Amino acid sequence: MATSKSKQIGSKDLLLESGTFAKLADGAAVVRYGDTMVLATCVSSAPREGIDFFPLTIDVEERMYARGKIPGSFFRREGRPSETAILTARLIDRPLRPSFREGYRDEVQVVVTVLSVDMENQYDIPAMNAASLAVGIAGLPFDGPVGSVRLGLIGSDWVVNPTFQELEEATFDIVVAGSKNEQGGIDILMIEGEAPDETWPLLAAGEGATAPTEEVVAQGLERAKEVITDIIGLQEEFLAEVGVKPSDVEPHPLYQQDLWDALESFAKDKVLSALVPDRKEREANMAAVKDEAKAHVAETLGEDAFAARASEFSPAWKSLEKKVMRARVISDGVRLDGRGPKDIRPLAAHVGLLPRAHGSSLFERGDTQVLNVTSLGMLRMNQMIDTLDPEDSKRYIHHYNFPPYSTGETGRVGSPRRREIGHGALAERALIPVVPSEEEFPYTLRLVSDVLSSNGSTSMASVCASTLSLMDAGVPIKAPVGGIAMGMIAEGDTFVTLTDILGAEDALGDMDFKVAGTREFVTAIQLDMKVSGMPADVLAGALQQAREARFTILDVMEAAIPAPRDAVNPIAPRIITITIPVDKIGEVIGPKGKRINEIIAQTGADIDIQDDGTVFIGSHEGEGADEAARMIDEIANPRPVLQGETYDGTVVKTTTFGAFVNLVPGRDGLVHISKLGKGKRLSSVEEAVREGDKLTVLVEDIDAQGKISLKPTGPDWEVPEGEGSSGGERREPRESREPRNGADRGPRRTGRRFRDADKGSSA
Repeated sequence: MATSKSKQIGSKDLLLESGTFAKLADGAAVVRYGDTMVLATCVSSAPREGIDFFPLTIDVEERMYARGKIPGSFFRREGRPSETAILTARLIDRPLRPSFREGYRDEVQVVVTVLSVDMENQYDIPAMNAASLAVGIAGLPFDGPVGSVRLGLIGSDWVVNPTFQELEEATFDIVVAGSKNEQGGIDILMIEGEAPDETWPLLAAGEGATAPTEEVVAQGLERAKEVITDIIGLQEEFLAEVGVKPSDVEPHPLYQQDLWDALESFAKDKVLSALVPDRKEREANMAAVKDEAKAHVAETLGEDAFAARASEFSPAWKSLEKKVMRARVISDGVRLDGRGPKDIRPLAAHVGLLPRAHGSSLFERGDTQVLNVTSLGMLRMNQMIDTLDPEDSKRYIHHYNFPPYSTGETGRVGSPRRREIGHGALAERALIPVVPSEEEFPYTLRLVSDVLSSNGSTSMASVCASTLSLMDAGVPIKAPVGGIAMGMIAEGDTFVTLTDILGAEDALGDMDFKVAGTREFVTAIQLDMKVSGMPADVLAGALQQAREARFTILDVMEAAIPAPRDAVNPIAPRIITITIPVDKIGEVIGPKGKRINEIIAQTGADIDIQDDGTVFIGSHEGEGADEAARMIDEIANPRPVLQGETYDGTVVKTTTFGAFVNLVPGRDGLVHISKLGKGKRLSSVEEAVREGDKLTVLVEDIDAQGKISLKPTGPDWEVPEGEGSSGGERREPRESREPRNGADRGPRRTGRRFRDADKGSSA
């Protein structure tokens, strides 16, 4: 039976439907906002044997028919997921996963299919709400619903679910997901936010735009909670009408109590003693304690019994590590490596490391080490995008690589995983607000972050390394951007915020909170919560603590390179910009591209002509770009050819009767063969000049049809005294000469008429 409900959220109705599509799925829901519509399905199956984690899979399937478009690939069908689809799948996964009940191990797959997009409303928010609803309809053990909303900071107001067009006026764009807690309030589960590329110009214009400071972002989160309350209420009403309730979880304990008791009593104090500041020593100590504990538990339970239950030991050991680490932070304020909650690991920043890179840097925070390299290219190198978004190209591109050796392990090397795409996108968004516009800096920018060593917060290290690399390349960014990862340990009503978390603190803690920004405002934010019930003031305090850490990091970065270099790296292409009249574009290009190709061949420049008449000229040799600009300008804005003026031209064509010389782009003149012999008769023009020769000429005449008559000029073309300009011997006038053979034959008839007369023609 079909069911539907709607409620106005922001400026439009959020419509929920079920019962029409995908009837064999465990749960299926359609969510529509404006004319953007998605279908989410949820299917579960029995758990795999011996699995110790929750196998949730989220897939987002973009269909080009959703916007009436045929895919642009060679096969004309959708291929691998776009970056937008992958990032949306991560947005769905992050709040959904922690909402399933502890101990649930069934295979669960949620597939979101994008059915329609109106190019105004993004599909990610409908997709997130549809996924929550589909899981609820499937009746899985799920502490939902999960509500999701987008907010845009436009002026001083937080606008709910802004359109693509409205976001062009926003100084911050944030997606927030949350669920209802036992007290009826909203717990934030996930935050993904960024300052769009128009943020800096809007703030500089000073026309009411608000900077996204920590305080302003915190206000936006409170507004998001109000909207999420309405969305969750709508989902709850829908599920009540459908008549489904979450099922109970059949407990699947990973270890039994007797094994835990034996392990904890023996190893708890030993684990605490093993937690020394040095990572390698700490890991060696923990490995030794683990071996001792394993032997002790085997002896306590009996060798045969332990052998049958060996799979229980590893999850029990992880639980003990987590308990000891968390207890020490809560009680003593001492972390795994001995730092206090607000302490940052040793920092280092270096630039100019790679001799042939346009810009390079190495940023280190403790054991985490990221190499970033900047490459600059012509605007035609922009990345083309074929997705369901209005954006069809990218000029600023950031790629993130996480090889297995960065964690001291072996593993697969190849195409990027979802995690690498997500981390690269976060670092890219953090820098977008400070990257100069195309008009200010007409380059395509590609940045690559290679993680050389990883022990927590590589995405924020990539942000720092990107800033350093851009400045080393001479890119005039608006301000340096730094990033920091925050964590949290929560026990009861006690919340301890940790600055600069280690990888283990991320795994064993309750929060992963990444904040990037300049000294003035936040440029990107990402939050994942693993527990519920965090008060608003704790989150606001974490934002302020991150701000203090960011300033410390920026101090270290600016000590390495205080500002962008004065000029682009000399080995990078030099790009200059000129503007020509739109009606002259065809003349510059020439028939079948002949003229522009000639300019490219002569100068070695790379030329990109835009439809509005803007011309970008790039060359590794500055003289080539300048010469190409001069030649294009001469075509687009030719100087007039005047009679009596002298020009330095080029021979462009030779014929039997003379040579054509190019004076200015588009204007040629003729030097008759009689003027090329320097007083002597020539049998061919090539005896004097050839195509490509340079020739200084004087404009003798311009007739009514615009044909130009030229003669060579200069010392090399002076006719010797006593010799005529026609060349050969001087002859007497025809009238004074005697007829050949003594006969007076009269005037000779030549040409076609003479030949016709011989044949008896009436001519």
